[in-house]
Amino acid sequence: MSHAEPNVVPLCDVLLVLLIIFMVITPLVQKGVDVQLPETVQGGTDPQNVQGVIVLTVKKGNTVMINQQPIELQALQEQLRQYYAARQDKTIFVRADSKLPFSKVMEVIDIAKGAGVEKLGIIPELFTEE
Repeated sequence: MSHAEPNVVPLCDVLLVLLIIFMVITPLVQKGVDVQLPETVQGGTDPQNVQGVIVLTVKKGNTVMINQQPIELQALQEQLRQYYAARQDKTIFVRADSKLPFSKVMEVIDIAKGAGVEKLGIIPELFTEE
């Protein structure tokens, strides 16, 4: 009586082909947002105190400010276009109230990107009621 042994060569061939397919497809499927993490500085400087930096603040009630100057949401894109037309550094910092819905913050970020902003920094902080 002889023992029947399964032929595993075709199985190995199929597994190698599947492995190659997944190795080729995986880099194409990955999606995400490129993020540049800032380097930390001892003592933590407030971006609003740095000369030439533009800080876009979004508060409750659709209040939008550019460097502490209130502006209407409808006029935001045109105002940012004017600011960034002659600037080499197209960086903006966005500061938003933590109680705002994320969709409102994304709307303001989209407006800024449409105005020519290339780099965007987010300032995470809680606002105190004034």
